[in-house]
Amino acid sequence: MELLEAIKTRRSIRKFQDRPVSEEHIMAIIEAAMLAPSAGNQQPWHFIIISDRAKLDAIPSFHPYSKMVLHASVAILICGDPTGKPWPDFWVQDCSAATQNALLAARDLGLGTVWAGVYPAVDRMAGFRNLLAIPDHIVPFALIPVGWPTGAFQSVDRFKPELIHRDTW
Repeated sequence: MELLEAIKTRRSIRKFQDRPVSEEHIMAIIEAAMLAPSAGNQQPWHFIIISDRAKLDAIPSFHPYSKMVLHASVAILICGDPTGKPWPDFWVQDCSAATQNALLAARDLGLGTVWAGVYPAVDRMAGFRNLLAIPDHIVPFALIPVGWPTGAFQSVDRFKPELIHRDTW
């Protein structure tokens, strides 16, 4: 798949087939996430693969916009770790880039994903800390449910020339 096709057809997928996602696919997604740019190449991220059904089923109890995880075979929680980094204030941008890379890699593999925001919602972060025994200095950032989509990927035109400015506002 060409990159622009993956970008144009990536969508938030909330309905998944009852079909497992291979370990090879999950590792390919995480590898792509780790190739994201980061401030000073500090790579302030950690990835938690969640495949335990009981843990996946518990997530909607503290994350109100994650019900799709009930039908996903696996999810990836991207976490930030600004501790001891030379540019600790840039971890959010760094983890955002990693999240986007993961979404695009999954699309390239034919997998559906959705970015379920965690940070900065205190209750969601606390829920993940409790569920997954995450240390206090690690910040749960984004949940990505992953699965084989039930429908087809479709391109949507979101290009808006009126939002483009050249040389001045």
